Amino acid sequence: MKKMLKKKVRIGFIGVGTMGQAAHLRNYASLHGECEIVALAELRPELGSRIAARYGIPKVYRNYKELLSNEKVDALVASQPFTRHGILIPELAKAGVPILSEKPIAGSIAVANKILAALEKNKTWLMVAYHKRSDPATIYAKTEIDRLKQSGELGKLRYIRITMPMGDWIAGGFDNNLTTSEMPESLDSDPLPKDMDEVTAREYSLFVNYYVHQVNLLRHLFGENYKVTYADPSKIILLSQSQSGIPGMIEMNPYSTTIGWNEEALVTFDKGYLRLTLPAPLVLNQPGRVEIFKDAGNGTTPVTVQPNLPWVHAMKNQALNFIKAVRGEAPAPCLGPEALQDLHIAREYLRLLKGV
Repeated sequence: MKKMLKKKVRIGFIGVGTMGQAAHLRNYASLHGECEIVALAELRPELGSRIAARYGIPKVYRNYKELLSNEKVDALVASQPFTRHGILIPELAKAGVPILSEKPIAGSIAVANKILAALEKNKTWLMVAYHKRSDPATIYAKTEIDRLKQSGELGKLRYIRITMPMGDWIAGGFDNNLTTSEMPESLDSDPLPKDMDEVTAREYSLFVNYYVHQVNLLRHLFGENYKVTYADPSKIILLSQSQSGIPGMIEMNPYSTTIGWNEEALVTFDKGYLRLTLPAPLVLNQPGRVEIFKDAGNGTTPVTVQPNLPWVHAMKNQALNFIKAVRGEAPAPCLGPEALQDLHIAREYLRLLKGV
C-alpha cells in the first residue's frame, strides 16, 4: 500500500441505511481527528438529508456516480448488501481509492473474482469488514496465540473451536438510527452461483451471510489456511484441519438465545488454553474478553489470566484500522484476496453437506 501523509482522510459514504449508520457512519463521525466525511450518496433523499444534518456532512448525492463526479476522496465506505457487491464495487474501484465493504466479499466465487480483477485493474484495494478482527480482545488473543506458539511455554497448539449460537446480535445498536418512510428503489442483484441448483445456491448465500465471520475468524486464529473435512448433516458442526494439521470446529447455532450473545473461541495447547469471548456485533464501547489458563505442571500452581482491555468496540476500532490502512500506517485486517478464501471454504462445506 502506498504510504500517505498523515492527514485527515477524506471519506465518501455510499449508502447510509441501517448498517451504514449503526456499524459505520457513527464510528467514522466520532473519529473527527482522523477523518473527514466529505459527502454521502443515498438513494432516499430525505434520509440522506437528515443524516447529513445530524453528522454535519456538507454534501449529499443521490448515487455514487454523482458523488464521484463531484468530490475528491481518499477512500470510500460502501455499506451495501453483499448480493450487490459485484455490481457496485467494480464501479467504485474506477475511482482508484481504497474501499471498505461489508462481509462477505460477494455471494459467489465468480463474482468475487470479478471484484478482485476490477481492483487490480484500477490499482486499488478492498478491505472487507470482518470487524471481529478489530475487537481489542481478538487483537490481544491473536498476539498471545502467536507468542505461545513461538515460545512453546504451553506446548503445542492442539485445537480451535468457535461457537456461535443465534442470539441478539443487534443489542440495541439500531436504536439511534434515523429512518424515513421512503421506499428504496428496486435494484439489481448479482447472479446466484451458476454451479449450484437454486435451492443449494440460496442455502450457500444464507451460510455466508450468517457464518462467514466465524469461517474468517478460524483462519485468523490458526494463522494459516485450512480445509473443511466434515459437514454435519444437522448443520450444527463444521470440522476442519489447518495446513499444519491442527483440527478446528465451528459450532453453528447449537442452541439459541433471545437475550444475550454467547460467541466464543477456545484455543487449546498441551498445558492450557485461551478463551476469546466476543460481544454482540453492534454493542457500543464494549470489547470482548480474554481468559488464559496455564498449567505448566511440575508441582506449580495453575494460573488464570484475564487482561484488562480498553473500552473500545470492534466497529469503531475497525474504522480506525481502515483509516490507518488508507494512510499506509498499518496493513488492513482483511483484504479482498483473503476474503475470497472464505467463499471457497463455504463452497466446500456445502459440497460435503450435500454429498456432491
